[in-house]
Amino acid sequence: MRNLTMMTDLYQLTMMYGYFKYNKTEDAVFDVFFRRTGFSTSYAVVAGLEQLISYIKNITFNEKDIEYLRSLNLFDEEFLDYLKTMKFTGEIYAMKEGTVAFPAEPLIRVKAPLMEAQLIETAVLNIINHQTLIATKASRVVYSAGDDGVLEFGLRRAQGPDAGIYGARAAIIGGCVATSNVMTGQLYNVPAKGTHGHSWVMSFDSELEAFRAYASIYPTSCLLLVDTYDTLKSGMPNAITVFKELREKGYEPQGIRLDSGDLAYLSKEARKMLDKEGFESASIFASGDLDEYLIRDLKAQGAKINVWGVGTKLITSDPMPSLGGVYKLSAQEKDGKLIPKIKVSENVDKITIPGYKKIVRIYDKDAHKALADIIMLDYESIDESKPLEIFHPIETWKKMTLTNFYTKDLLVPIFIDGKQVYKSPELLDIQKYAKEDFDTFWDEYKRLLRPQEYKVDLSQKLYDLKHDLLKSIKR
Repeated sequence: MRNLTMMTDLYQLTMMYGYFKYNKTEDAVFDVFFRRTGFSTSYAVVAGLEQLISYIKNITFNEKDIEYLRSLNLFDEEFLDYLKTMKFTGEIYAMKEGTVAFPAEPLIRVKAPLMEAQLIETAVLNIINHQTLIATKASRVVYSAGDDGVLEFGLRRAQGPDAGIYGARAAIIGGCVATSNVMTGQLYNVPAKGTHGHSWVMSFDSELEAFRAYASIYPTSCLLLVDTYDTLKSGMPNAITVFKELREKGYEPQGIRLDSGDLAYLSKEARKMLDKEGFESASIFASGDLDEYLIRDLKAQGAKINVWGVGTKLITSDPMPSLGGVYKLSAQEKDGKLIPKIKVSENVDKITIPGYKKIVRIYDKDAHKALADIIMLDYESIDESKPLEIFHPIETWKKMTLTNFYTKDLLVPIFIDGKQVYKSPELLDIQKYAKEDFDTFWDEYKRLLRPQEYKVDLSQKLYDLKHDLLKSIKR
């Protein structure tokens, strides 16, 4: 297990040193949230909490770390001595992995002594931004594929080993049924899948010989890549020959894989050839620079593909390279009380929401579908027996009254007084939860292009607090 304590920006340490010198030991509250996903859809699928927990539990500066920091000539020995014994002692609340989240909502709420809360900013954002980004991309791809299976195939194109391993983990949360990444399969007990590449076919004297050799090794899971030379004139006839030979031995083939060419046309022709020879149950697997838009279009064109392998554009989240999540101070202790804090900007989207907050999701009782989210002060509650009026936090004239609903708090305790109180589920259980949560949203919020805006509103008390602070802010 690597110690990631030093995976931070230098200015976190210089700020900590400043807090230390000015004896700023009070608690502070920070929120992790994103303003926009960068995708055309506004939602994100939260991921990375398990790795965040591991990071928090293992915060410690060893002798080599202290020696390096001493060499920077930025810190005195008293501060370095403090770092030697530093541990995280605060609290963290977070959305469960797999939860669907929206802009401005705190995915994570940290309340800890100011120095501790400041130190963890960089690592928290690194872990949560990356995995949430990939889980969100995977969710979009899986949604476009409908009932078809999607496999994550991106390791060779990932931005380094960690991006490949944890990106594949996030893709499973987003709905992928398997990964090509053997290490992710091993670490998280999820299906690892793969067949053979073009090099296998090219290494034999003929395509037919290559197919026969593969079928002899994997008779119960034979899926053949048919586009090395000529898909319809060579690959498909040779595959069908081998499939017939397998059937004579009592085995049924899994199917074929297409990796290039006009996938709509080739899959339709391949389907005809397979069905004509009695292989109606054989799958057609497609790969090759796929993303949610191409899959959507291929399905609209009647492509006969029922399994999709998505690599580069999933693991790199093309064309959106970063979620852009931020970590902002929202309250600070003074005289034993938490005082709300606000960041002001000429850009309305960048004005932060102050206070020690929670998020409540409201569901329709009959349809069991999400209606809206309310960001509210932590001590507030909603009476489910009474009508609830909600309003847009910017365009306040947009109002609606909700009845016949139930609610759920989205933030759950992860650390209390520095002790872990939450146990991460197995990855496939997280995936199951993610699908269930995603299914509580109507399709208009999931569209790949121009989705309906999901309502994320402020409680009246939080709205008033925000605007009172804006009026009284000292510049």
